[in-house]
Amino acid sequence: MDSRISWSEMEINCLAEIFMKLGLDDLTLVVPFVCRSWLAAVRHPLCWKKLDFRRVDVLPWSNFSKTFTFIYSLPYFSFTYFLKLAVKNSRSSVTELRLPLKFTSSEDLKFISNECPKLRSVALPILNSDDEAMISELVCKWKDLERLELKFSPSNLPELLKNISLRCNKFSELIISGEIREEDAMAIVSYVPQIKKLDLSGSYLSKKELLNIVKGCKQLQELNVNGCIGFQGDDSEIIAKVSAIRAFKCERCKLYLEDAYECGDWNKNFCLNGYIF
Repeated sequence: MDSRISWSEMEINCLAEIFMKLGLDDLTLVVPFVCRSWLAAVRHPLCWKKLDFRRVDVLPWSNFSKTFTFIYSLPYFSFTYFLKLAVKNSRSSVTELRLPLKFTSSEDLKFISNECPKLRSVALPILNSDDEAMISELVCKWKDLERLELKFSPSNLPELLKNISLRCNKFSELIISGEIREEDAMAIVSYVPQIKKLDLSGSYLSKKELLNIVKGCKQLQELNVNGCIGFQGDDSEIIAKVSAIRAFKCERCKLYLEDAYECGDWNKNFCLNGYIF
């Protein structure tokens, strides 16, 4: 007699433990339509604690978007609908969230701030200047926030980090890419000196600001400045100052950009005579 238990007969909690490892495309388009037990399991909040929308192609003409639109009887693909479906299934238990770099509206962000109070790790989309101010308001509701990822440097970074210092006692990791100004470096040192992981790769960062950050953030365990512009990666003074940091990455760093092509393609900043302003 075959004593093996079929997938459809497994306990819901066991199935949920398995399904939580799947991507959002499988959770929305495949698993719910296999059988009743799988449908019940995929509705478990455990499956929706970690929402990585960057693993899904949400372009309106993608196969995922077309299939999602058909299955859920929508007139057109709506990322907002997709987002709200996932968050609703989580029952406010989302701890990790990675939003697509585009297609996220300011209303989506407000919805997330209200419905995802347990967030510990957040990767935000690229925002326009009008929406940047929202970030500092959002973090006020994420008291458990430990990690923040930004693919740009917001103009109000000091205000954002100040709010993080006041509201997020567990904060330990920041990923940011853009122009790191003097006031930005000082804000990192002043408001999150306890930070353990800092990723500034692909940024414009002067040697002076880099050294100020290293000097002020004494608990840094990992520092990534790969591809940064503003200093030489093999600078002896920098190498000496970062010796206490367990993992330091500084590949492809340059003092300045070498040609107009690089300047025009780098982070939408202006370049004159080889230097960025």
